[in-house]
Amino acid sequence: MFRFEKEQKVFDIAGVNIGGQPGEYPTVLIGSIFYSGHKVVIDKFKGEFDRSQAEILINRAEELSEKTGNPLILDVVGDTSEALIKYIDFVSSITKAPFLVDGGSPTVRLPAMKHALEVGLGERAIYNSIDYYVTDEEIKALREWGAKNAVLMAFNPRKPWAEGRIDALRGDPGRKGLLQAAEDAGIGKILIDTAVLDMPSIGISSRAIYLVKSEFGLPAGCGPANAVTTWKRVKKGEFGSHAYEVCSGGSGIITQVMGANFVLYGPIELSESAFIACAMTDALTAYAARRIGINVKTKNHPLYKIF
Repeated sequence: MFRFEKEQKVFDIAGVNIGGQPGEYPTVLIGSIFYSGHKVVIDKFKGEFDRSQAEILINRAEELSEKTGNPLILDVVGDTSEALIKYIDFVSSITKAPFLVDGGSPTVRLPAMKHALEVGLGERAIYNSIDYYVTDEEIKALREWGAKNAVLMAFNPRKPWAEGRIDALRGDPGRKGLLQAAEDAGIGKILIDTAVLDMPSIGISSRAIYLVKSEFGLPAGCGPANAVTTWKRVKKGEFGSHAYEVCSGGSGIITQVMGANFVLYGPIELSESAFIACAMTDALTAYAARRIGINVKTKNHPLYKIF
């Protein structure tokens, strides 16, 4: 176990504490819903979907969150702004959990973020994301609308190694860093995503989490499970019928060991493997962290709930 020398920030996003030293707070788990190819989606352009099945998936994730103590955030994904707005309205009506406003481009996510802010969901809505290609128009819109929360996608395509994630946040000559972009956009609560590209890069992204927290003290994490979905030999069952679920749930552990405050665990259907794997890691980390003077900050923690 270890302690970051840099003072660690903790943000309260709609009642979910995220950040801090390893062992202080439970890892926040972020599950994706309405993602590309999701079976509950009927029409990805219009945002038509099976409401009952979507609600079952969300309820199960919330149940696991309650059992383990790991907070839940939903990654609400849309192919169009029309669809994304409908998904946000649905999700916000059946759960009080915070959610990511996630679209493949600003033309999709900006109108949905504006809608969320206009209907009073500003405390829960997290813009996903401000990235390397952010525009002045995007920054201006977020500031004018009063956005409060955002993910910063810390990836520089010209510098793909862990240190490049730090440079993306700081900025390069002639290019604004993501931290400055977030400040210009008026974002007060930021989450740093260290950008997983493929299976081998999970290790690089995990090291980047350690560097981000060492340098800036900000909440950091990434989405390793999405890379697991591309691991063909595992998905085909070559390593056993349960290998995919085991690897999906276990992929978050390396990020937690490096200090991750949140894990995007991929499709919400993987909640069962993700929650127990990450809860176990949190409990073991918290117990050992006591020996170096780090104490759990909440009773709603896996250390007190899963054994």
